[in-house]
Amino acid sequence: MRAQTVVVGAGPAGTAAAIVLARAGHDVLIVDKATFPRDKCCGDGLTALALRELESLGLDPGHIESWNVVRDVAVRSPSGTERYFALPDGPGYHAAVVPRVDLDAAMLELARASGARVEQGRTVVGTDVSLDAIDLYTDNQNGQNGRRIRATNLIAADGMWSPVRKSLGLAVDQYLGEWHAFRQYYRNVSDRAAQELIVWFEPDLLPGYAWSFPLAGGRANVGFGIRRDGRHSVGEMRQLWLDLLNRPHIRRALGPDAVAEASHKAWPIPARVGRVPLVGPRTMFVGDAAAVTDPMTGEGIGQALLTGRLAAESVLAHADPPEHYAKAVRRELVADDRMSRALIPLLARPWVTRGVLRLTGTSVWTRRNFARWMFEDYPRALLVTPRRWRPRMFTGPGAYQRQLRSTP
Repeated sequence: MRAQTVVVGAGPAGTAAAIVLARAGHDVLIVDKATFPRDKCCGDGLTALALRELESLGLDPGHIESWNVVRDVAVRSPSGTERYFALPDGPGYHAAVVPRVDLDAAMLELARASGARVEQGRTVVGTDVSLDAIDLYTDNQNGQNGRRIRATNLIAADGMWSPVRKSLGLAVDQYLGEWHAFRQYYRNVSDRAAQELIVWFEPDLLPGYAWSFPLAGGRANVGFGIRRDGRHSVGEMRQLWLDLLNRPHIRRALGPDAVAEASHKAWPIPARVGRVPLVGPRTMFVGDAAAVTDPMTGEGIGQALLTGRLAAESVLAHADPPEHYAKAVRRELVADDRMSRALIPLLARPWVTRGVLRLTGTSVWTRRNFARWMFEDYPRALLVTPRRWRPRMFTGPGAYQRQLRSTP
């Protein structure tokens, strides 16, 4: 089998790349070990960065029944004080929540409708690079029916422990990610939890946090993310999760009728853009495979979509796609990564987090713009990267102000 470009992984990064390529008339094949729809451990939140990328790809929220727009954000300080940071009301919106089982399936269908070929249930077991091509070797889910796929370019969107990265000898030994997260779905949550996005900055989690993200149908994605800094073993994290769920303010927010739908799930989060290879021979790593998650929040869908798009644009417009792609990612994300990492030690101190929340909650303007900054409506390091300034960056509308269909 042959293709101009093979994309390994059908999550947001891989499908974004495939959509851009296929719409340009490029021959692109998506390969994924799973069969869709499939669940994916995630907080399910979509920031303004993610929403703008999805809008540019033409994803229609009206086609996803579980798509839930967020307008109200409540943040609890380490001192126990709660503040509301309302996102702008104007046209469009700046945050949404949608289960990854639905989002990823919709993105894969959009890629297929755009002209991409799709091979599901196939695992990459090896690669072989030659002067003018890269060969992928895949097996099906039973480890049988091996297949060789030859491509000019390879986009690896195959996750933190990327089989492609490993096969090329570029894996980072004993890498466990910068964050570890737990999440559990709840039903019959309170009216508040069904509408508000709630963040709890618990003193024993800092610089991490716990969350309740509202889902359609009276449900919520409840979880926590914590930095891997040696303070907590995996066993201690499990106990911490049970303790969090029993804290009175969290139980109150979820409501007395909230019921867990299934056991919790946990996953590692990579956040070290620029400190792992972004490219290999004829290969570009995107999304979690490129470790591009925001190190301050653990958010990664927006960065995944962005890197997928940048990889596709590099294939379409440049003689040496990997070289151009690496430069583009560094230009877009490294400054933000550095700023986030500089803030992390400060936010680990409860008094600093309390002070930041108190200061940013002093006026309507500071609350609104802090919320937009939190939800990546503009880059973390915007003030020190003037090349990324744009007109009306503090007052512009949200994403999807002209929707293809009305949002549920």
